Amino acid sequence: MKEENNHKQSTLKTKRKASRRSREPKWDKLDNTAHLFPVIAGDDMTNVYRISVTLREPVIGDTLQRALDMVLPKFDGFNVRLRRGFFWYYFEENGKPAPEVREESTYPCRYILQNRNNSYLFRVTYYKCRINLEVFHVLTDGMGGLNFLKELTYQYLRLSHPKLREKEGDRLSADTSLNLEDSFLTNYKKSHAKNYRSGRAYIMKAPRLRAQEFGVMHGFLNIPQLKSVCRSHEMSINEYLVALVVWSIYQGCLHGAKTERQIRAAVPVNLRPYFDSVTTKNFFVMVSAEFRIEKESYTFEEVMQIVKDSLRSQITKDNLEDIFSYNVSNEKNLAMRAVPLPIKNLAIRSVYTKTALANTTTVTNIGNVKVREAYEPYIEMFQSFLAMSKGQLLKGTICSYQDTLVFTFSSVFKEPIVQKIFFRKLAAEGLDVQIESNGVYYE
Repeated sequence: MKEENNHKQSTLKTKRKASRRSREPKWDKLDNTAHLFPVIAGDDMTNVYRISVTLREPVIGDTLQRALDMVLPKFDGFNVRLRRGFFWYYFEENGKPAPEVREESTYPCRYILQNRNNSYLFRVTYYKCRINLEVFHVLTDGMGGLNFLKELTYQYLRLSHPKLREKEGDRLSADTSLNLEDSFLTNYKKSHAKNYRSGRAYIMKAPRLRAQEFGVMHGFLNIPQLKSVCRSHEMSINEYLVALVVWSIYQGCLHGAKTERQIRAAVPVNLRPYFDSVTTKNFFVMVSAEFRIEKESYTFEEVMQIVKDSLRSQITKDNLEDIFSYNVSNEKNLAMRAVPLPIKNLAIRSVYTKTALANTTTVTNIGNVKVREAYEPYIEMFQSFLAMSKGQLLKGTICSYQDTLVFTFSSVFKEPIVQKIFFRKLAAEGLDVQIESNGVYYE
C-alpha cells in the first residue's frame, strides 16, 4: 500500500513538472545580424522598415484585425517578444493578443515600443486601400517581412470575399516559409579576415525637416521601359538604379566637384538564393557601390561604369560568404561570448558607428513580388522603404510587382534635391515617371 502511494505521488510530481514545462514559453536565439539592432535602436534610429501592399478596394480595419489574429499564431518568428539576457538578447514566445491594427495617422517607421504594442516587434496599419507592415529589423529582413505580409493580405482578402475563402481555405500557402534557421551559422566557414572596408565616406548634410517628420517619395516606372534603358547601359536594373542614386548625390550635393571622401552606397544582398535557404530570419549582407572622385568631373556614363564594376566585383558567392563568416566568427569567439551584455553593447555601438559612417546612403531591392494567382485581381502594387540611420538621412528602396517598379526615397532632408535629380534623369533617359509623395515637401 505504501509503495503504491509513493508511486502515485511520484507520478503526480512528474505530471506537474511536465505541465510546468508545457506552460513555459518557448525561446530562441537572435540571428547573427539581429544582435546589432537592439543595441543601436531608439527614437532617432528606429531600425524599422515598412513594406506595404495596395489593394484595389478600401481596407476595413476590423477585418484586417481579424486576419492578423488568425495569421499571427502560425508564425513563430513574429509571435515573440525581445528579452535581455546576461550575455545576449533573446526571443521569447509572446502569448499576448495580436497588436492592435490602427488606421495610419502619424509618420511611418517610428520606434516600436514593446510595452505599448503588446510586446510585439511589428505593427500593422492601414490607409485607404493600403496595408502597412512595419517591422523592427531584429525580427527579420525584407524577405521575411514580405513572407508575413503576403499571408496577412491573403487572409484579409479571404475574409473580405467569402467565395475566395471558400475556394482557397484558411491554410498557409505552400510557398510560405516558416523556417527559423539561423542560416548565417549554418553556412559560415571559419574565417578571421575582415573582408569589407570601414573608412569614412562622404556624408550628406543639408537642412532637415522638423522633429518627427519623415519624407517619402515614390516614383512609379514601367518595367519593360526600364529594362530597355538598362540594356542600353549593359547593366541590370539594380546596378542602374544604384548608380543613378550615386550620380544624383554627386550632382545634387557635390555639384560635380571633387572631394576626398568617396560616395559609397550600401547595397543589402539577399543571401537565400546563394545558399539555398528559406529562412524567415535575417539572412543578408551589405556590399558597397563605391565612387571615388579622383578628377574634376565625371560624365553620367563614367559614373555608371564605375558603380557597375564595383558591385560586380563584390557580389560573388565567395565574397558574400567571406563577409558574413567574419561576422559569425566574432560571435562564436569564446572570449566574446563570455563578456556580459552591457560590455558587449559598448563594443557593438563603437563598431557600428565606424561602419555606419562608411556609407553615404543605402539602396535596397526587395525584388519582384509574386502572389498567388487567385489574389492577383485584388492587388494593385507593393511598396517598401527604410528608416534613417547614423549618417544616412536619405535612403532608397526598390520594389516591383507585375509590370510596375516603385523606387522610393525616404529622407529627413527638408528639400528633395537628390530625388528631383534622380527622377528627372530617368525622364531624360526616356522613361515615363509618375511621382507620389506623403506631402511633407508641399507644406
